[in-house]
Amino acid sequence: EQGWVAAAATSSVRLKFQVITDAATYNYDLPNDGTLTIFPLNMGDGTYTFRIMQNTEGNSYVELTSERATVILESEFAPYLMPGQFCAYTETSACVAKARELTASATNEAEAVAAICTWVASNVSYDNQKAKVLMSTTGYIPDPDDTLSTRTGICFDFASLSAAMLRSMGIPTKILTGYVGTNQVYHAWIMVYIDGTWQTAKFSVSPNTWSRCDVTFASTGATATVGSGSGYTDRYTY
Repeated sequence: EQGWVAAAATSSVRLKFQVITDAATYNYDLPNDGTLTIFPLNMGDGTYTFRIMQNTEGNSYVELTSERATVILESEFAPYLMPGQFCAYTETSACVAKARELTASATNEAEAVAAICTWVASNVSYDNQKAKVLMSTTGYIPDPDDTLSTRTGICFDFASLSAAMLRSMGIPTKILTGYVGTNQVYHAWIMVYIDGTWQTAKFSVSPNTWSRCDVTFASTGATATVGSGSGYTDRYTY
């Protein structure tokens, strides 16, 4: 009911964790060293199947174990108010301390979102070399504290850091991946749900609805797409 499920397993080969409903299937990399990992129940109320899968060869996997559960969330926002595999933080994380610092004078959620997103867009630079390296790999997992420390990253890093900071302040935040622009570039961004408004040349956040914030494009100056929020195709939500 709190919007999450956790899994752990040990194996000498690669593992996957599947979260399945009638609506969609999400496949995650699962550490094979027994590390407990949190995953969001991001498809709302319903019957979920959870499967731990072990790699056999190539892209082939076999089921090790599975469980089914009926999920009734205490709030539709629950999955987006907590840490997860792509948004990892604790009370002692540096990104949480930074979020508290940035929002110390905020009087409402809109001011908190503005402070965090503006800071990330203004202080984190896009890492083109990292993007080139990761183009030929899969399974990348961003680290918000590492992005905060290096002040560089790819779009997934921008989204992960922003989401970790916002969620730690109690602001529902989705991480989305999908396609954007006329060239349909694969990309990552966030969406926030707040009780106030916040509008600038780079962002337009409305009350009581999910509003898109693309901190990566805001950082790189691609405001034509960011400002209108158009041209985005959502694929996965975390």
